[in-house]
Amino acid sequence: MENLNEALSLLVVGMIMVFIILSLVVVIGNLVIRLTNRYVPVIQKTDHGGVNAKSTHPKKLAVIAAVVDLITQGEGRVDSILKK
Repeated sequence: MENLNEALSLLVVGMIMVFIILSLVVVIGNLVIRLTNRYVPVIQKTDHGGVNAKSTHPKKLAVIAAVVDLITQGEGRVDSILKK
């Protein structure tokens, strides 16, 4: 009976520790997200539609379009190319 009591107490302590650690992960994660959204500026993209030929080399555009055409068997198309 003594072993069972010790096992149950270890189980309870372990479950409480897991709950505390996971709660800290959630709270700290939300805090980091909110601080990042508040103080880090958002980079605005000027070209949202179509392929941006000014910043992408024309040969690269042709290769990308050809690969998409080949892989999708003529049913796919390139809407935009954005550098990340």
